[in-house]
Amino acid sequence: MNTSVRAAALQCKEAAVQVAALSTEAKNDLLLAMADALQAQSPAILAANALDMQAAREKGIGAAMLDRLALDEERVRGIADALRQIAAMPDPVGQVTRREQSGKGFTFERVRIPLGVIAMIYEARPNVTADAAALCIKAGNGVILRGGSEAVRSNQAIAACLRGALRDAGLSEHALMLLDDLSREAMLELMQLSDIVDLIIPRGGEGLIRFVTEHARVPVIKHYKGVCHLYVDAAADVGKAVDLIIDGKTSRPSACNAIETLLVHADIAPDFLPRAAKALAARGVELRGDARSRALHADMLPATDDDYAAEFLGLILAVRVVDSADEAIAHIRRFGSDHTEVIATEDPAVADRFVHALRAAVVMVNTSSRFSDGGELGLGAEIGISTTRLHAYGPMGAEALTIERFVLRGDGQVRHPESRA
Repeated sequence: MNTSVRAAALQCKEAAVQVAALSTEAKNDLLLAMADALQAQSPAILAANALDMQAAREKGIGAAMLDRLALDEERVRGIADALRQIAAMPDPVGQVTRREQSGKGFTFERVRIPLGVIAMIYEARPNVTADAAALCIKAGNGVILRGGSEAVRSNQAIAACLRGALRDAGLSEHALMLLDDLSREAMLELMQLSDIVDLIIPRGGEGLIRFVTEHARVPVIKHYKGVCHLYVDAAADVGKAVDLIIDGKTSRPSACNAIETLLVHADIAPDFLPRAAKALAARGVELRGDARSRALHADMLPATDDDYAAEFLGLILAVRVVDSADEAIAHIRRFGSDHTEVIATEDPAVADRFVHALRAAVVMVNTSSRFSDGGELGLGAEIGISTTRLHAYGPMGAEALTIERFVLRGDGQVRHPESRA
């Protein structure tokens, strides 16, 4: 797509009108066709990804980024399945969320409509190319994608499949625009297009998101980082708690919903912490703890405030022993990022205290942090996780890409009777 950023955005805005007019059935058929195209062209996508992976390794890109970048047949199949799940979800467009009768004789409704044009600015994660496109289309929007240079070939291969499905359906391929110009100047231009673009969703490292937030004139959904905690309460089931920290830390440490800090009540720490530390060490996790934690497990490095504030995105875990749930809550309020917080406890009162005291987008009781994901929470897929309390908070699916408006239906009512002819 060799055209200027503004020209591309205008083309997308015009094509978005076509998408907004599609019936639920037509949108779902389109998404299913996109899923089939992805699987049919999996060899080409994997070949493109192999080139991206080779270039990334030569540049010395870290393990967390490589994991997000990597595709295999299973991951491509997973991307296609996510599109099928989105097709199976209820259509948010046209939903009437409220209907009332006015005392003046007319009815008024609140009805969901598309936002218009959504811009995605993201790093690595070639699956975002498909997920974002599918969610935007499901919600009746056009989408402009600006991926990172490390995934350029993978993104192009995926976008080519999706745009082909748009053409085959008789729609403008401009409803999905993948920017070729990956320069910072082009990204800045995109972020200034407040007359065309309705929302920007950056997805990547904290540096990228802060850059977008500081320079955009378009509204931005923010998610700086995921400093997620597991608090193991005095009333926790030790076996459950060990499973939660192993899954939360080691199943995919590069994910934003991975546990980065473990807080343990002093009463249970002598029993729980050695068992957990042994299981974590067997999986290659480096532990950094306070003095009380290190007294219970000698092979633990000292932790600093920087460690408690860190999103490690790797096999490193900060640990602290606390004297109460309130002390754990205070720690999370100081160091947390409003992403996902977990408590392990068999005491319902303590669980409720934890849930109500924290304002994180997702709060869990006796459940792995790894379920903080749009696909797991019934959204089919997610376009991002908002930790900014705007119109959406937490994992965002198709409904979060719509907005409510008022529709009034009357029979000639006027507010001021003296204005009648």
